[in-house]
Amino acid sequence: MSHSGIGLAGIRPQWRRIAPALFACLLSAAVTGCAAVPLEQANTLTSYDGLTSNNGKFTKAKFKVDPGDLVANKTIYIEPTTVSPTAALSIKKPSDQALVANVISRALCIGVSDRFQVVDQRENADLVVHATVTRIVATSATAAGLSTATSLGASFVVPVPVPRLPIGLGGLAVEAEATTRDGRQVGAMVWAKGANAITTSARVSQIGDAYSLASSFGSDFSKMLVTGKTPYKGLPKIPSAQKIKSGLGGRPKYPACERFGRSPGLKDFAGSQIGLPPSWTDKRPTVVGQWSP
Repeated sequence: MSHSGIGLAGIRPQWRRIAPALFACLLSAAVTGCAAVPLEQANTLTSYDGLTSNNGKFTKAKFKVDPGDLVANKTIYIEPTTVSPTAALSIKKPSDQALVANVISRALCIGVSDRFQVVDQRENADLVVHATVTRIVATSATAAGLSTATSLGASFVVPVPVPRLPIGLGGLAVEAEATTRDGRQVGAMVWAKGANAITTSARVSQIGDAYSLASSFGSDFSKMLVTGKTPYKGLPKIPSAQKIKSGLGGRPKYPACERFGRSPGLKDFAGSQIGLPPSWTDKRPTVVGQWSP
């Protein structure tokens, strides 16, 4: 018998009454929990003129694309994504910086494969894509660990996913462009996004959120090049078969994308649910971009 006079059978009914209120409280906090990340320029684009603004709730972007210039181009080369000196200041480990950059490169390579043939030599490409990480807002590993513990503990009580604690959230800012062989810009984007407490899993790492957001940028920019129009309008479409296969860790459509490694797929998804650092589930990239001002 319990000394408090309440047996185990009495605890569960009490939690059933408390759980809805607890969940409502967490959800209310999560809705307002989003890291604010400003748009950053690192002066790596050929031009910043004529960019159209998109200010979404979570994603901020300025972009432009010339669909007419894209029609005649068939092959594309993805340069390794670089990390600007300013962005590097917020992350202690160079290997973590490289991991974020590599996810962008991999997502770009897989994304543009829906329309273009990806080649492994710059001189063989009609188009060249290069991206630069302009800011990384570090995730608080302590807050992420506490959030993971809270979520896992609450999952035994609340029969629905529990949002992470809206503190210590990270973010990412990137700029990228696609140019022709003669250096003419046919697509450009300046992009920033902060993690939010509902859809971004808490991971115990400085780059936990930046890593999760990196593929989001790669998806936005590659979608713009594939469709020749804004990636921020219209209903979401079902991913292509090659994109689904690559996302699950399968062989990419073009061998040139292998240089950025394969997606850790379900292994990484499972790791994110229990807060594992990205470096535990994703292999260190073999290709790392070098900063060039």
